[in-house]
Amino acid sequence: MAIANPPTPVQTIEYPESDGQPMAENTKQFEWIVTLEGGLAAQFASDPNVFVAGDLFWYPVEGRNDIRVATDVLVVFGRPMGHRGRYLQWAEENIAPQVVFEIWSPGNTTKDYTNKYRFYNKYGVQEYYLFDPDRKELLGWLRRGDDLVEIEFMNDWVSPRLGMRFEWDGAELKLYHPNGERFKTYVELAQSVEAERVRAAAERARAERLAAQLRARGIEPEA
Repeated sequence: MAIANPPTPVQTIEYPESDGQPMAENTKQFEWIVTLEGGLAAQFASDPNVFVAGDLFWYPVEGRNDIRVATDVLVVFGRPMGHRGRYLQWAEENIAPQVVFEIWSPGNTTKDYTNKYRFYNKYGVQEYYLFDPDRKELLGWLRRGDDLVEIEFMNDWVSPRLGMRFEWDGAELKLYHPNGERFKTYVELAQSVEAERVRAAAERARAERLAAQLRARGIEPEA
């Protein structure tokens, strides 16, 4: 009597969410990543089919956990917003991130970013932006056919997919939303909120003083 061989156990492939490396090497790099990710997330907050993330692993090929890249900021149109530990492309209707950003890290080399360019070029990214905040250098690539082609002039460049504008103001890079508002750091946003709170409080106080003066004259403010 033939003896059946036991079934071969199915191996589960793990797709790590972290490589143990820090999100950023310094405060300047970290601030740019947070400003970009937060600004873009706010810009598309009303669109449930735009996914924005920072410091996330992207795995484009099922079954190959060795093919991956850690993106500083990525934007995916056609995928729902929400939390993810990593971006598994085959589980996301096989939609690749259309736009990616990298902030140059002092610990990385030109070879590191060359490899990232090759990865993004191979796996379908449509726009790739690389900014070095120390050397004040901004580079960009736009997909034309099968390749990412370098954008010749980045000053006043408007991203086709995001609508955001890049502007050099002297040696300072400024980013603008499609409505013309500038991307702000967390501190700047907090200061804006506080300034609005103070303004609103002053306006309420002025209205209360005016109402009191009217009542002193026998006039009801509502009238």
